[in-house]
Amino acid sequence: MAASMREKYLSHFMAKWPFTTKVECESKDENLIRADSDKLKQIFNKYASVTEGEEKFMTYSDFIQRYMVLLDPADYNEYTLQLYGSSIDTSRDGKISYTEFQAFEHLLSLPDAMYRVAFQIYDRNGSGFINYGEFKDIVAHTNLHKTIPFNFDCDFIQLHFGEDKSRRISYSEFTQLIHDFNEEHALQAFRKFDVDNNGYINAKDFEEIMIALKSYLLTPFVQENLVAIAVGDFHKKISYAYFTAFISLLNNMELMKKIYLSATKRDKNTPCTKEELMYQSQEFPQITPMEIDILFQLVQLRHQAISQHGDKNIGRLTYQDLEDLSPMEGRETPFSLQLQIAEEDLRLETGAERTLLLTIGESVYRFGLGALAGATGATAVYPIDLVKTRIQNQRTGTMIGELMYKNSFDCFKKVLRHEGFFGLYRGLGPQLVGVAPEKAIKLTMNDLMRDKLCNKDGSIALWAEMVSGGVAGASQVMFTNPLEIVKIRLQVAGEIVGKTKVSAIGVIKELGFLGLYKGSRACFLRDIPFSAIYFPAYAHFKKMFADENGYNHPGTLLLAATCAGAPAAALPTPADVIKTRLQVAARQGQTTYNGVIDCTRKIYREEGFSAFWKGTPARVFRSSPQFGVTLLTYELLQRLFYVDFGGRRPEGSAAKPTHLQDQLSRNPDHIGGYRLALATFDGMERQLGLCLPKYKNPVGEGT
Repeated sequence: MAASMREKYLSHFMAKWPFTTKVECESKDENLIRADSDKLKQIFNKYASVTEGEEKFMTYSDFIQRYMVLLDPADYNEYTLQLYGSSIDTSRDGKISYTEFQAFEHLLSLPDAMYRVAFQIYDRNGSGFINYGEFKDIVAHTNLHKTIPFNFDCDFIQLHFGEDKSRRISYSEFTQLIHDFNEEHALQAFRKFDVDNNGYINAKDFEEIMIALKSYLLTPFVQENLVAIAVGDFHKKISYAYFTAFISLLNNMELMKKIYLSATKRDKNTPCTKEELMYQSQEFPQITPMEIDILFQLVQLRHQAISQHGDKNIGRLTYQDLEDLSPMEGRETPFSLQLQIAEEDLRLETGAERTLLLTIGESVYRFGLGALAGATGATAVYPIDLVKTRIQNQRTGTMIGELMYKNSFDCFKKVLRHEGFFGLYRGLGPQLVGVAPEKAIKLTMNDLMRDKLCNKDGSIALWAEMVSGGVAGASQVMFTNPLEIVKIRLQVAGEIVGKTKVSAIGVIKELGFLGLYKGSRACFLRDIPFSAIYFPAYAHFKKMFADENGYNHPGTLLLAATCAGAPAAALPTPADVIKTRLQVAARQGQTTYNGVIDCTRKIYREEGFSAFWKGTPARVFRSSPQFGVTLLTYELLQRLFYVDFGGRRPEGSAAKPTHLQDQLSRNPDHIGGYRLALATFDGMERQLGLCLPKYKNPVGEGT
């Protein structure tokens, strides 16, 4: 019986509301994850105060005031309560069933939720169409109409509803109607304040119209300077042409960015003169010279405000000017990405705790992706690593004929000539076997330590970044040392003519378990400083190369990882030379070493200080691209196979949260589509002009 009742309400709902049920495959593409039915049912029962038989219902007050908290229970407007409530109550029986509650959650999950909810509010009788009476009744009750009355006896109304106003408006037509209505309302507002009918209004009236009807186009700077821009150049009055040009400029600010980039050959750092921009704008008929004049008036005000800090671009337009004046700043990032970031910050802000299972799962997940990334990076630069090892192992003592290579390039040519192409990959097998856990443990430990040491707002101090990197470097040595010693002995084996073929298994048998950790102290001396330098440098390079929204594209990720690898690889080179000498099997007549200190003394005594920096170019040219490829692969894999474990997303993998950060509901009972319900109602007020009175008393009515 419950199932049939549900189907009855659902079919009734679908017949009334202007969208169809999604098939299974379509739901996978939704930006907003739908609420779990069982959890949603529990929340509904929590707020439902009416029981009829075995079924529970919400009253309008339960839903609007207790659950959504759109109106104050102590002081609210009854008309608005009934209007909001009836828009959800498709059966119009004064009660909200669970099916209607669930259906509204689905509606809020749709991409055009703001328009759909607004349509339901205007559709008073639930017919799926809006007539003139319904439209007029609601507009007449809005705060905007009470501030700036709308004249319904106009051509605009007749064009949409017909001369006799009997035509009904469908949902798709409504979306254009409400957009055009706001433009018409602004035009009527100008006429209202033009009391002398001479085509002019004063600056304060201009400010009132813009804040009341076009606030969604105003950045804080523009809103604060509306009067200043209006009276600039000794304007005492605002003409209708200026009024429409001002609104058109704000509407076309993104197009203005394209014109600027065309004029500067896509260089965001080059300032643009008014003449250059106006000349370029000839290709775009949407932009008029008056709009460009207004733009430069705004820019001049902005530059005057910051001139005390030494602004050198006064009188010229910069890309940052357009960013600061644009109402769309930071919103070119995909909405789904904004939503993920906002939800993550909200979860961390509210102190939501992760379970131990999720924490372990995240570490395993990162370990697996780190292994794949490490193998990719190691394979990409292995020939450089082989050259580096042979150069570092080359002794410059008194033995005749010992100097085999003049430099790294000479070494590369000789290996290719005498050992063939595959000689450049000698020892790659054990490298790949070991590099997976090595890079995985390093990347995982760095991420884990950064998560533990970061502040609540997601920031992290430099010392904490270095500690995280150092711990990551130390933790990898248990995997690195056996790998390194086997790899190195295989890499130098090709230098010895006529010797029995050396294999990884043979090296392991020869050294034994303890022998595999020979030179581990030097390995610590190399890997801890490397990681302590590399990971903080990488994090800061990422921020430096990120776009204006904090997002790193693959190219900037590769550049950041490669740049960070240069100092991290170069500075610990002495420790790497010592490690190599300790791990390579000394040939007859060569000096042997007993530990790090003994090796350091003998190298300095026999070969001088410069010997500690042998192979530095090869090490830099190997480590920089290797970690560039590794970190690029690691981050892209996390984006491609993103799994939400309740922690933080990798920095730079998503844009900084924009307006969505403040609009996401903090109520834990607002799940699925209800997370954005407050943002949806706010958008209806600011962008669609549906500002219904919220309070009973006249004093608070406009708030």
